[in-house]
Amino acid sequence: MHMNRREFLQLLAVAAASGMAIDSKSALAGNDPGLYNVPRKGNVSFLHFTDCHAQLMPIWFREPNVNIGVGPARGKVPHIVGQELLKHFGIKPGTAEAHAFSYLDFTEAARVYGKVGGFAHLKTLVDMLRAQRPGALLLDGGDTWQGSATSLWTNAQDMVDACIQLGVNIMTPHWEATFGADRMLEVVNKDFKKAGVDFVAQNIVTNDFGDQVFKPYVIKEQNGVKIAVIGQAFPYTPIANPAYLIPDWSYGIRDDSLQKWVDEARAKGAQVVVVLSHNGMDVDLKMASRIHGVDAIFGGHTHDGMPRPVPVKNARGGTTLVTNAGSNGKFLGVMDFDVRGGKVQSFNYRLLPVFSNLLPADPAMSAYIKKVRAPYESKLSKPLAVTEELLYRRGNFNGTWDQLICDALMEVKGAEISFSPGVRWGTSLLPGETITYERMMDQMALTYPGTTLNEMSGEMIKTILEDVADNIFNPDPYYQQGGDMVRVGGLQYTINPNARIGSRITNMMLKGKPIDPKKNYKVAGWASVAAPVKDTPIWDVVEQFLASKKTIKKVVLNEPKIVGIGKNNPGIADYKGGVS
Repeated sequence: MHMNRREFLQLLAVAAASGMAIDSKSALAGNDPGLYNVPRKGNVSFLHFTDCHAQLMPIWFREPNVNIGVGPARGKVPHIVGQELLKHFGIKPGTAEAHAFSYLDFTEAARVYGKVGGFAHLKTLVDMLRAQRPGALLLDGGDTWQGSATSLWTNAQDMVDACIQLGVNIMTPHWEATFGADRMLEVVNKDFKKAGVDFVAQNIVTNDFGDQVFKPYVIKEQNGVKIAVIGQAFPYTPIANPAYLIPDWSYGIRDDSLQKWVDEARAKGAQVVVVLSHNGMDVDLKMASRIHGVDAIFGGHTHDGMPRPVPVKNARGGTTLVTNAGSNGKFLGVMDFDVRGGKVQSFNYRLLPVFSNLLPADPAMSAYIKKVRAPYESKLSKPLAVTEELLYRRGNFNGTWDQLICDALMEVKGAEISFSPGVRWGTSLLPGETITYERMMDQMALTYPGTTLNEMSGEMIKTILEDVADNIFNPDPYYQQGGDMVRVGGLQYTINPNARIGSRITNMMLKGKPIDPKKNYKVAGWASVAAPVKDTPIWDVVEQFLASKKTIKKVVLNEPKIVGIGKNNPGIADYKGGVS
């Protein structure tokens, strides 16, 4: 049976309208095993999403083609991309899953399979799975309130209400802190308390006496089984984000206190103990080896869509399953435990891609989203330019969206060099699409958007790059404190991720000339975490740049040359910057 694209899309539309959940490739072959046919296997279930970054509507999101692991993490999950990732997880190329989990043929596959995520479609999937799993808990791994224009403009209220309507039971935070401590406490003590949502974070304590700011964990009962969910907020929030927004709180990994809460929960009769974590996957893998008594870690922060959990043995011989559930509302994790004789006997896990063409929209959630967006629709839909390029963010070094921001900073601010933070959030746009105000804001909707223009010495520039590189490529995950590498405009350099701090960055060049350590250069940036910056917000700078261009074409990715990682590293593919 051969179909053209139009017929194929009609099939998808019919399937969605009739409520069928199908794997489109199987449908083409005349089979229908059902992408979303996940019968319960066990008596305790968790549903998990994380890092949706306030995306209420279906979007495009391209996975990275660069995710390099250093030290013992080289070539291991999550540091594998593209074909290597498909091979590792046994995913057939050209399928819906291959599109969801990898960057391969992104533009073509996106046009076939359609957008991902959207809370109305996620709600349908959550309800469908819950119908088969009485008492299943929905876990929200954080980075939920930040990342869109509407969350910024409503002070996160659009997301708070959406999550309550979605049926979230338990949440832990990261970017939530960028709305400030008072706002976090207001939501937790009012909205969440009223709705019965538990907000847990064992590793956030007061600076003065070390008291818990939030509950460290909760114990629930599901089908007669006591279960504990312990919260682990992003441990480096006051470093990666402005500390002045949460001045009285201290974070950290806090293995010792985590073990204490695990032991306490077990002593209270918990037969299943899980950690809802925003550590990032490498940190979770290390933590799992150091803590005992944890059955699973539901992880976030690094946006790794991992189809299977990684089993990690600890010193006492137990095993913890480490998962990470991607980002942008693209995935929903489903973990079923068979608990008998007081402990977990077996598990079944699926990370389900949320294809908005394959899941009908929940009417009530659709109505809510329409209502909350209504006051802002005209501003959100304002056209700024058309892109002829695939615009994306994600990957260790750069993305075309980041490049566009770097180019805008240099042109509008009159700088020789620009820096843009290596954050992982930000949606994608296909070639030929209009860059609306909303899609631009997806890249920069944060509460400290001020732009800067400073004179910096060559020596200072190198120090900054070395510091950020160590945050990402320190071989000890517990010292990895940031996102991806700072994005750089104008400046070229070479990086050796495996070198020591101070020696990773070499061959810094500007317009064909070596950077002079003693000379000063004009450097533009934004999103400073040090102190509030009142200057022009980044969205005004980028809007001005886009309006002057009208059409975005030939975005030249400024990526460093990478050395010392080996040419066959499975964490890098289709890289134009040069690898050796």
